[in-house]
Amino acid sequence: MSSPTADRICFVTNGTPEADAAATRLKQRYGDYPIDTADVVVALGGDGLMLQTLHRVMRLGVPVYGMNFGSVGFMMNVFSEDGLDERLEAVQRTRIYPLSMQVLDSSGQTRQALALNEVSLFRSTYQAAKLQIVVDGEVRLDELICDGALLSTPAGSTAYNLSAHGPILPIEAPLLALTPISPFRPRRWRGAILSNRAEVKFITREAVKRPVSAVADNVEFQNVLEVTVFEDRSHGVTLLFDPGTSLEERVLSEQFRF
Repeated sequence: MSSPTADRICFVTNGTPEADAAATRLKQRYGDYPIDTADVVVALGGDGLMLQTLHRVMRLGVPVYGMNFGSVGFMMNVFSEDGLDERLEAVQRTRIYPLSMQVLDSSGQTRQALALNEVSLFRSTYQAAKLQIVVDGEVRLDELICDGALLSTPAGSTAYNLSAHGPILPIEAPLLALTPISPFRPRRWRGAILSNRAEVKFITREAVKRPVSAVADNVEFQNVLEVTVFEDRSHGVTLLFDPGTSLEERVLSEQFRF
């Protein structure tokens, strides 16, 4: 795929003094435009900033190139003030799509949010959650007693999903990872790999006694009764990486780390 034109760059930061100082120097050198008129967004921070920025540009169609000023920086490139124009001309592009989360809460309200990494359900008190899991209208697990459960995209499979012992999914794979969080019963169930065309519904049991919250990336809803999740191909975002360091390569390499 062709590289983005970098005539108009928008710089965003995670607000740390180091990132803000670097952004000031970069703006003086390369210019700076509002995000809604930019050809590309350059994000200076960590994976948290990248996720926030991708949500901001989702409806604008602007690609995002990250430079690491955070701790992990899995979705970021190495920082350098030199040769930014040339780097942007040589980038590799990765297109990812979000999950749509639709929630019915205890007040009868229906709420929606998008998640680029995962949709997670968590117990809200000291008592374990009880979840029924329905896939494409068929009950697949009548009762999961657990701390929670999550449905992850390939892009999110190396994040919280991996920490919960879920599988790493190749970026291009048309798959989703369904992973329990600290399952108590059935204790040996380790989750499932689903088609990205699947619709997954989580139904909370004993919702008053065992309240559950639902989270789509950084958007949280309390006291949920039902949570329906599916991949939303009507939205999407583009990440930019230096040659040889694409997101596909990073996800592959992560499977050989120990």
